[in-house]
Amino acid sequence: MTGGRYISIPGTKTHELPPLLVQHPPGESVPELNSVLLEAEEMLPATGASESLVEQRKFDLAVQLTEQYRTLLLQWQWGDSVLEWIRQCEITFECEEALRNLLHPDVWPHASRASFVALLEEKHLAREVPLECAVGLRLTFRQPPPIDCCSNQFLLYLNSTVASSAYQTWARLVPEDLTLLPPDRFHFEIVDLDD
Repeated sequence: MTGGRYISIPGTKTHELPPLLVQHPPGESVPELNSVLLEAEEMLPATGASESLVEQRKFDLAVQLTEQYRTLLLQWQWGDSVLEWIRQCEITFECEEALRNLLHPDVWPHASRASFVALLEEKHLAREVPLECAVGLRLTFRQPPPIDCCSNQFLLYLNSTVASSAYQTWARLVPEDLTLLPPDRFHFEIVDLDD
């Protein structure tokens, strides 16, 4: 991400951006293990294994699916928080004379919305999820999908691929030469709302 060029910002002032407010999914959104056991049972092929071994495999698979879904919810929530933060940053840019034209596509060079994700990554702020995946999941789903809308293949294999593809498509909505926001010119905090 750091291979692009930084956009020139007039002056030497460090600009204060709104805090990134991160919420975590509520505990009740994670499904009961019993509801996932049926999905796990459908995934297991018929074998000559003992019933206790089949039950253990089914339980282990259900635990894995539940954990994958919990991760999906966490990533979606982060993506939702980041997109809301980007919206707040755009409002901040519009209100400050030195920043006002940096996001306008008719002014060259200009920064894109993906530049804010790059800014987060370049600041090396502590986070629990890969930002591109989180934003991609939020771009894919307007609301977090209930587990019964997610196939087992999606949870185990496809969600990172789908999220990555959605993010890359979104990030490419600007010309190839992505202009980045210089991290030393911006300050903001990440606020965990669950603490």
